[in-house]
Amino acid sequence: MYHNPVLLKQSVDDLVTNPDGIYVDCTFGGGGHSREILSRLSDKGRLFSFDQDLDALKNTIDDPRFTLVNQNFRFLENSLLMYGAPQVDGVLADLGVSSHQFDEADRGFSTRSNAPLDMRMNVMQSLDAKRVINEYGEEELADIFYHYGELREARKLAREIAHHRKTKTIETTEDLKKLFSYIPPHKVNKFYAQLFQAVRIEVNQELEVLKEMLLQAYNVLKPEGRLVVISYHSLEDRLVKRFLKNGMFEGEPTRDIYGNYKKAFELIKSKAIIPDDKEIEENSRARSAKMRTGIKL
Repeated sequence: MYHNPVLLKQSVDDLVTNPDGIYVDCTFGGGGHSREILSRLSDKGRLFSFDQDLDALKNTIDDPRFTLVNQNFRFLENSLLMYGAPQVDGVLADLGVSSHQFDEADRGFSTRSNAPLDMRMNVMQSLDAKRVINEYGEEELADIFYHYGELREARKLAREIAHHRKTKTIETTEDLKKLFSYIPPHKVNKFYAQLFQAVRIEVNQELEVLKEMLLQAYNVLKPEGRLVVISYHSLEDRLVKRFLKNGMFEGEPTRDIYGNYKKAFELIKSKAIIPDDKEIEENSRARSAKMRTGIKL
């Protein structure tokens, strides 16, 4: 299976309120969410799905109501305008790396396989993990490990990489992992997951792209349109939670004399929805998922 969609029923239940409406799936992948959305739409409904990964194009759906846009979702607003759909009824984004990308060893996403340092979601872009690890300055690497991987020893890790690459290029995921073979066995899995996450986020500019998508989703949604986002780590979830609360990523919103501020969305539920034990048992990659849904005011 290309990708087992997470929180499938819950996300599409929240998303689709008008069978005749226009909807967006920002992360098409294997098409699981898209197929479920289409099953809820009438003949008048339309679905636009985005994916920058060329592999995802092989999963396209033969349906006159469906359009697959081979673009990063940071181009959401302009792409919809080009297709004559400037306003939509709902936007869904299932963030993170697809099962297919993890399982394709040569993509370099997985900590379990030895592969070239790549990690590009869009294989046409020039920046890959090899360039990040071998060409970024020591201080820049430390910032990436600290902010994107939440690794406390970020400066030490960056220093060791900078020292090693003076004599030999770090070519593969195994080359990178060998530099930190001293990590205690009970910590090694979490450590490599955080390290690879940090590099992957930098390669794909994931947090900046997420911010751009959220702002554009607000612009393209009709009043009472719905934004559903499934995130997989705290960095993403904090951005989504804050944006749904007040339409901002940092700072404080302007308040009136009574201390109230203008909300961007009304949350369907105050707390994030998480997969139940059954779904996690069937799909271990669902265990860190959190879903939040807002209704545009």
